[in-house]
Amino acid sequence: MSGRPEQLFPLFAGLETLEGVGPKTAQLFAHLDVETPRDLLFSLPYSVVDRRRRDTIRGADLPATLTVEVTVGAHRPARGRGGAYRIFVEDAQADFQLVFFHARGDYLKKVLPEGSRRVVSGKVELFDGMANMVHPDHILPVAEAGEIPEFEPVYPLTQGVSQRTAFKAARSALARLPDLADWIDPALRAREGWPDWADAMRAAHAPQGLDDVAATAPARMRLAYDELFAHQLTLALARRRERKARGISSVATGALQSRVLASLPYRPTNAQARAIEEIAADMAAPARMNRLLQGDVGAGKTLVAFMALLVAVEAGGQGVMMAPTEILARQHLEGLRPLAEEAGVVLELLTGRDKGAERRAKLAALKKGDISILVGTHAVFQADVEFADLRLAIVDEQHRFGVRQRMELAEKGMNADVLVMTATPIPRSLALAQYGDMDVSVLDEKPPGRKPIRTAVISTERMDEVIDHLRRAIAEGRQCYWVCPLVDESEVSDLTAAEDRFKRLRAVLGEGVVGLVHGQMPPAEKDAAMAAFQTGETQVLVATTVIEVGVNVPNATIMVIERAEIFGLAQLHQLRGRVGRGEAASTCLLMYQPPLTEGGRRRLEVLRETEDGFRIAETDLDMRGAGDLIGTAQSGLPKFRIADLERHTALMATAQTDARALLAQDPELSSERGRAARILLWLMKQDQAIRLISVG
Repeated sequence: MSGRPEQLFPLFAGLETLEGVGPKTAQLFAHLDVETPRDLLFSLPYSVVDRRRRDTIRGADLPATLTVEVTVGAHRPARGRGGAYRIFVEDAQADFQLVFFHARGDYLKKVLPEGSRRVVSGKVELFDGMANMVHPDHILPVAEAGEIPEFEPVYPLTQGVSQRTAFKAARSALARLPDLADWIDPALRAREGWPDWADAMRAAHAPQGLDDVAATAPARMRLAYDELFAHQLTLALARRRERKARGISSVATGALQSRVLASLPYRPTNAQARAIEEIAADMAAPARMNRLLQGDVGAGKTLVAFMALLVAVEAGGQGVMMAPTEILARQHLEGLRPLAEEAGVVLELLTGRDKGAERRAKLAALKKGDISILVGTHAVFQADVEFADLRLAIVDEQHRFGVRQRMELAEKGMNADVLVMTATPIPRSLALAQYGDMDVSVLDEKPPGRKPIRTAVISTERMDEVIDHLRRAIAEGRQCYWVCPLVDESEVSDLTAAEDRFKRLRAVLGEGVVGLVHGQMPPAEKDAAMAAFQTGETQVLVATTVIEVGVNVPNATIMVIERAEIFGLAQLHQLRGRVGRGEAASTCLLMYQPPLTEGGRRRLEVLRETEDGFRIAETDLDMRGAGDLIGTAQSGLPKFRIADLERHTALMATAQTDARALLAQDPELSSERGRAARILLWLMKQDQAIRLISVG
């Protein structure tokens, strides 16, 4: 598999080899990320214009794009500069005008001589009771009118490239479609009724109506599937490569887990039980575990994580749990300590703060195996940190923790199993696109005892009422978060927003009551402010969004979010999840500045209606699209040309199953279908996958 297969050469040639494309047009296409005939084929028309010939414009529902044969009448040149040049024409039943601005009369007289018959096609609108076709798209002698397609595809390639040029170039690219063997599972293709690849391409570029440009048209579904399948095949190859790295088999005895379960005041949810089972099975298997634990706010990830750590300890090894910041590491420690006491295992914390003799003592205990479970920040990566027998690494919040760190971790643990935890519910299609090389466990039920959070939407004009509400809550011993938005890119202004709010609340509520946390503070000050709030020294914490991930203050029952309309849905959901963690009922107040946009209103309504993070994430995906949802820059999401993650969710799941099944049957991709799949990887420019096959 040394280089690109010869069949694909014509699709990867220069654009200038296409009809009607010179060097200048090729440059314009390049700005649109179209550099080869292949790229052009993957830029499908997004709309279609019905240019079927009619006898007359009479009876048409105007404005409309119409195509009729006319007799050309009198020319009336423009009066003055910039005026309209009009030509009277009549079809079989009606007369109307062709209108041109900035027109050269001699040119129009040549193209539309008086008395001639022409076929014109363009948008007809009524203007002062007269039908006008301004700048017709096509004007042709009757003999040549066959050139106008009945249904003309509209390409997304404007920027200096005319539709006609795009149409011609696409036609020319279609003429070189090779006949490729099919890489789709024949049973799937038959069930879906999909055309083969070349036919699908031809059909997608020749839509016969609006149904054909819809994401659900069979030709488009097939081409979208090809993209998703190539992507999932790449992930499956990467996953196989990771699994070849021998893991360690850690078999649970259940001795420690049963102690913890017996001590709990409630039974784990079905989702928790299922996740624990999936993880234990992975850890027992010889291959290395690479699993994502996805749980909504308050779905009980801590218990599942701890059970996984106990599997490592029961099997005679150690476990490590890593958090992105010291505050979160300490919080994991607090969360796990009571469970560790029930199980009777030694739990220890290691962060950048550990220095000197204390640090040396911890490292020695770790190396001897006296510490069973270590909680820490990335300080656990330092070269002098050695484990006696590391079996499991749990990584919190992948977004701040890339693949490279997963690798470093593996090196530490000589193939330790890896569990990544994220509190951000991701719609299934995105989870598959982003974490397709991992197995996913989902916690989608809330443990008993979590009280629902009352969510209200309030205009900023009612600020005083909100502050009164706070005053009463504080008098009852409650605590409150007050979140200020990052107003714009310049950090100065969000700082002033938070500081002004802090001063105003302090003036109203009293000196020692209000604390402040924002991104520009030195870390030590931030920690001190958070700690004062956690211990209840301050009752109100004014913050920019630095608090969203994982902070736990059970006594905080009110969350005020200012300018909630400018936050993303997922972020609002995460912020709201900071309250409702204790015994008392909690409230979240979403304050907006009127007037609300349609999108802003919809976002706030979804939050008011539901606390289901997965439903919220689906809505977010609908409203914002995949790229924005996880910030395309750092998302590692592929840029699909045809597939649409919002509309092709089910296809993505099928593609993953199919890619894994193909590799299981044909690990070398040497069967007939396997060889077809290799061609697909070249066609989709999956160079990384191609390298993975060649190194096997």
